[in-house]
Amino acid sequence: MHKLMSFMTGAICGALVGAVAALLLTPASGEELIQTAEERWELTKTEARLAMEERRMELEAQYRSAKQS
Repeated sequence: MHKLMSFMTGAICGALVGAVAALLLTPASGEELIQTAEERWELTKTEARLAMEERRMELEAQYRSAKQS
């Protein structure tokens, strides 16, 4: 479990660093850059919420299973 969380943390950090690097190194106007950053931020938040909800459902299922045992 610890290895999975470490991997997920590393993957998220890597994705964020890559996104920031891409934004900074890609030639674009200021307006386009801001719009792209906002879209990526919203996408990241949506993915994080989905991952959180999925994990919550897994933990609730484990809790119910343990409670019944």
